[in-house]
Amino acid sequence: MSLVDLVMPKLGESIMEATILKWHKKPGDSIKQDETVLDIATDKVDSEVPSTAEGVIEEILFNENDVVPIGTVIAKIRVGANAAVSNTQPVPAPIKEEYEEARVVEEIPYQPTDNGQRTTANTKSAIRFYSPLVLNIAQQEGIGMAELENIPGTGQEGRVSKKDILAYVATKGSSIKPQGTSQPQQTTSVAVTEPQTTNNKPQTEYQAPTVYSGNVEVIEMDRMRKLIAKHMVDSKHTSAHVTSFAECDVTSLVLWREKVKKDFEKREGEKITFTPLFIEAIVKCIKRYPMLSSSVDGDKIIIKKDLNIGMATALPNGNLIVPVIKNADQLNLTGLTKQVNGLANAARTGKLRPDDTTGGTFTLTNVGTFGSIMGTPIINQPQVAIMAVGAIKKRPMVIETPQGDSIAIRHMMYISLSYDHRIIDGALGSTFLNAVSKELENFDVNRSI
Repeated sequence: MSLVDLVMPKLGESIMEATILKWHKKPGDSIKQDETVLDIATDKVDSEVPSTAEGVIEEILFNENDVVPIGTVIAKIRVGANAAVSNTQPVPAPIKEEYEEARVVEEIPYQPTDNGQRTTANTKSAIRFYSPLVLNIAQQEGIGMAELENIPGTGQEGRVSKKDILAYVATKGSSIKPQGTSQPQQTTSVAVTEPQTTNNKPQTEYQAPTVYSGNVEVIEMDRMRKLIAKHMVDSKHTSAHVTSFAECDVTSLVLWREKVKKDFEKREGEKITFTPLFIEAIVKCIKRYPMLSSSVDGDKIIIKKDLNIGMATALPNGNLIVPVIKNADQLNLTGLTKQVNGLANAARTGKLRPDDTTGGTFTLTNVGTFGSIMGTPIINQPQVAIMAVGAIKKRPMVIETPQGDSIAIRHMMYISLSYDHRIIDGALGSTFLNAVSKELENFDVNRSI
């Protein structure tokens, strides 16, 4: 018999950590290989973690709602003939005593006695683990290792989580000073001297609940809405947003779809919507203007050769998610239709895989689905552009012909492009948008499929 480590799996190229939502097993429970052990969540999607071995859950190392770096051991599984017996063995006392001692040190960081000083020294000499994400945030905010060591951690064994460092950054510079500064004498005098305990008042005022006047209803944001809000605000702080608009006549496209949709569904078992037609036009134009499929890394521009098109999808609860069609330029219209329908259904039923929402290089959002005729979408970082299509409306339009001008009823649609003005100027953004408009307007009504 032996112990097998269950680690937090890699969930995508850009994902460095995940939050534990729910444990389906507890220590002592039997587990089969590939059976779900826990549910986790990233800033992209929720998913299940299966067991990598058959045996008995020996130990669970993290609690629900803990944020855990990718590759970290989160549980141990005992495998072998005596696995069922081993789970009754108590945890060795030294480990428990060490944990209790750590708790005492954390709760009482400074003591005027010699014993307290030795405990503090031992704690300071311990090596503290920091996830790559925490180190990256610290570097961006100009927080050195000495300052990072003094940030209280709420993670496993007092580790600093993403939540801890963001909270520290938010309150940095205020009158509240973190515990464990480089002035132990001053900190000790505050802890012992009774009159100076009033220094805690600013912290109480900061945490005081807000009182709302009038007849209001207060709704707590769910986890996904909080992530969306942060993602949108971060994008505005990162990119210099500019939005250009164009109007296009999609009469030919509408008439063609109306003509082929029944035969297409009968032959392919899929309904053909306007979305794959829009994506097809976008891909053709990105090939002509590759800067629209890029990202910014400091003073470098990274042009993405793989055209992975994200499509913003509304969920039943009102939230938004962006599944990605990988290598969209290598798919024909039938393949695009199946990808669009499959990812949209998986998003609405909660069956998206972590990889389904990563790697996007350009995003399309259809604000016309909800009746809007146009929109100013926010760029999906680290991309540099996003296109919105509005509702298709019949309007009287002036048609120019060799015989003269005439007025006709046409299917019209507004499209808009938000782009990062750091690297995409108005000329390029407007030229690309006009190219997409011409692709849709010149759609071949006699096209076969």
